[in-house]
Amino acid sequence: MTESKSTSQQGQQLTQTSQQNQILHLQVAPGRIIKGENCLAASGDVITTLGRRFLVVGGQKSLSVVRPRLQFLETEYDCHCHYQSYYPNCSEGTIERLCQEAKSCQAEAVIGAGGGKALDTAKLVAHKCRLPVITIPTSAATCAAWTALSNIYSEEGAFQYDVPLGQCPNVLILDYNLVATAPRATLVAGIGDALAKWYESSVSSGNSTASLTIAAVQQARVLRDILFQKAEEALANPLTSPWEEVVDATVLLAGISGGLGGASCRTVGAHAIHNALTHFPESHRHLHGAIVAYGILVQLRLEEIIGHSQLAAAARKQLLKFYNNIGLPSTLEQLGLNNLTLGQLRSCAEIACKPESDIHRLPFPVTVDSVVAAMVSTTVD
Repeated sequence: MTESKSTSQQGQQLTQTSQQNQILHLQVAPGRIIKGENCLAASGDVITTLGRRFLVVGGQKSLSVVRPRLQFLETEYDCHCHYQSYYPNCSEGTIERLCQEAKSCQAEAVIGAGGGKALDTAKLVAHKCRLPVITIPTSAATCAAWTALSNIYSEEGAFQYDVPLGQCPNVLILDYNLVATAPRATLVAGIGDALAKWYESSVSSGNSTASLTIAAVQQARVLRDILFQKAEEALANPLTSPWEEVVDATVLLAGISGGLGGASCRTVGAHAIHNALTHFPESHRHLHGAIVAYGILVQLRLEEIIGHSQLAAAARKQLLKFYNNIGLPSTLEQLGLNNLTLGQLRSCAEIACKPESDIHRLPFPVTVDSVVAAMVSTTVD
């Protein structure tokens, strides 16, 4: 009887453990999204639901653009905005300093205004200080305004690790007129970063039959197709309908795939190559998405070389034509990194192949030699 009871208890414990293992925690989307032409100026009522004392985080350039546009919060809503740069990087030291700034100015919420690093910094400061956060992208270079994730870099700009956050931003404000002030290259980079959603999630999701994972991967495929169809027209005609659709795709739709897919739709080879290249100062002149775009080609070459995938070969050739049309880099030379020595290339590959690297989500073993070979043959016929 005792043995039977013990066996029953063990069975219940195993069942409970199994149920716990099946619990899925997703941060799918921001609490509220406001988008449109000049929509920032009409967002005061929403912004002030989160507080009236704000720590505003951005880069020097983005703050100079955003500060006049946020002046209405002080004149019309009696708010206090305390502006701080994330200089020198979205690093541990910067996060610690800005957390102290948030406390000193008695911030009730954090506003992130700028590109990916500014928004990642703001999100992580808000997370650590347990404050709500509003993201205001000043370019369409990444989906950082959407995601519940922040990337941490060294003060010199080398990628260190990422930090999952408890939730997506409370409010995302996508003001088309503000985004239109950014250089064309930022949208080109955003297209490169968004394309990676398909090429990475379709690999990292494996053969999953989970409904949300399937939906996330298919959303990434739709995202890719929108960019293939509309990117060139959008880049040629800012603030038109095609341009707005591509901006929506890079900032919003790209975030949806990661939000729905969660851990099943992670970064793979493309971002692993980006993360490794950031350890070389020569790469810092280039935007995140431009390096990720090159990383997609490296990942596809690995799928060709090691996985013997003809589909990967066809996809790479399709991308090469697309990259050439819109100005994304397809080689180390086009990234301005053709002067890297063989030793530096091997060092880069070694970083990309560290045990914790995302590159090992590829469905085959990846070696340093194979990564070097892939990096120097992205345009091979």
